[in-house]
Amino acid sequence: MALYYIAHRLFAAHDRALGAYLASRLALVAGADDVFLPFCDTDEENLASDCKGRLLFELDCARLRRASGMIAVLHGPSLDDGVCMEIGFAAASEIPVVLVSTDFQTYAPAPTGPQFTFPDPLLDQLASSVIRAHRLGRPDEHQQPAGDRFRAFLGQNLTPVRSIADQAATALLAAARDPAIADRRPSRRGDLAYIEPSPYLDDHMWEDIDREMRARGWRVHMARRFQARADQAQAARADWAAATAACLAVIDARGPEAPPGAALVTGAYAAAGRPVLAACTGTWQTLADSREPNWRNLMIQYAITARFSGTDQFSAAMDALPCSPT
Repeated sequence: MALYYIAHRLFAAHDRALGAYLASRLALVAGADDVFLPFCDTDEENLASDCKGRLLFELDCARLRRASGMIAVLHGPSLDDGVCMEIGFAAASEIPVVLVSTDFQTYAPAPTGPQFTFPDPLLDQLASSVIRAHRLGRPDEHQQPAGDRFRAFLGQNLTPVRSIADQAATALLAAARDPAIADRRPSRRGDLAYIEPSPYLDDHMWEDIDREMRARGWRVHMARRFQARADQAQAARADWAAATAACLAVIDARGPEAPPGAALVTGAYAAAGRPVLAACTGTWQTLADSREPNWRNLMIQYAITARFSGTDQFSAAMDALPCSPT
């Protein structure tokens, strides 16, 4: 039985509505029983647990392990870290991922540089296809009352959303049936560690972490796709190959949300059951009805092995790991 996973931001009504619309359009062609919509299908508002956030994480990961494909909604320069974690989980599991964006912006390392659909070029590389609604639909003067410009503008926004929902469903079913999609995961290196610094913070701490890991016997790949002279697309592919081959990841999860790359790597390691150490300091707690307080999106928080705030805490976290370079 196929299971198609809809990944979308959960925390505002309009995001949940868009996810529900995509699920309903996919269900028309795939069957309602083959579509999983988080929040809706976990009955989150009525779910009772002493540790509800962890239970939701476990329920969603159980669906991700069964999934045949994913439609994920991403838009804007600040991407939802929970959705990015789910994308990383799916991509590392060789599950086709169709990315849907309603953002009319594109992103580039420089005004004359190559352009990407998302602010992290890794997402463009991991998607089996990207479906965008970056322009308004044509106004339909016959369907709207004369002079109601706001309803007319709403119609111009909804028309392309209908189109991308159907395109995403078609692309996902085609990718899920493609016999060329097979297990292409690289062999793992027991002595390889992957480091994902923040693209937003210039922090010399990572040089110290790199040196310490090498002194402990690890080979280290530090993400290169945000370096000034990099070919971002090629570097993104090399970063992902190293991340999925390594046995340990160290990420920078600082900021209002974990950066997209850190979230993608966290998802990949959750899928494989490998450890992730995260730099994450000074974060506010997020609170929601009947959930325990979280220091990060629950899909990130419960996938991380340990967090640290400096090199001393990093050393202690390394000492506590059950694995070492082999």
